[in-house]
Amino acid sequence: MEARTPSEILTYASDTGLAKTQRKILPVMILSFLAGAFIAFAAEGSNMAAYNLLANPDTYGLGRVLAGVVFTAGLMLVVLAGGELFTGNMLIITTVLDRRVKISRMLLNWILVYAGNFAGSIFIAWIMNRSGLFAASSGLLGGITVKIAAGKTALPFGTAFILGVMCNWLVCLAVWSSYSARDPAGKMLIIFFIIFLFVISGFEHSIANMYYIPAGIFAGKNPQWLAMAKISPEQIAGLNWCNFFVKNLLPVTLGNIVGGSGMVGFLYWISYKKPK
Repeated sequence: MEARTPSEILTYASDTGLAKTQRKILPVMILSFLAGAFIAFAAEGSNMAAYNLLANPDTYGLGRVLAGVVFTAGLMLVVLAGGELFTGNMLIITTVLDRRVKISRMLLNWILVYAGNFAGSIFIAWIMNRSGLFAASSGLLGGITVKIAAGKTALPFGTAFILGVMCNWLVCLAVWSSYSARDPAGKMLIIFFIIFLFVISGFEHSIANMYYIPAGIFAGKNPQWLAMAKISPEQIAGLNWCNFFVKNLLPVTLGNIVGGSGMVGFLYWISYKKPK
């Protein structure tokens, strides 16, 4: 079968958004928990694959490439296995603009999915800390986990917001473009290249950060792993739950909303909406 055209994608996105907002609360919470776990698995796997490269400034870029390759599995699982992902659900804006669902219903979906994604992500972060895997290479993996988290909580508010916009612009483009494919292989190929671009660019994804930063906070409780992070006392002091929510998760989430609903859903709706 032929791929969907951009105007057909808009119709499909609107239909998908309607189905998402009509789903009962329990399935929404289960599917959002799973999606959070899928993204967290992608995050920990990308760290595991690339931590030796990320620890060396001379190979950092190569480490980003390898991390990007592995991380793409997260959105593939969400799209193909089934999941409710907050950042992807920004495309429900097309359903609202079509006046098929009220904005309050969209916001309720976003809140429920966000909470479920958080539960799934932080659960994997806690499990990883308990697994002992952060002790790899004499604690170097734990150190990199702490360093990544500390770097994210040290971002200025405006910088985190902008990185969040660019991130979900690409993530929603990946979801949007995957709607053009009618077979799993096509969806996977589309998702791979776009998510790969977002990861190697270093943009900020709110749901991924629900793994990265809690995992770093948990790992930072281990003196050996904290020492392996080789970060400043200021960064160590800044790696805490308050900064996680206020200095990273808040601006990144706002940026993700603008990037996904504004730069993808709204602009494509304006471009391809059918005149009444």
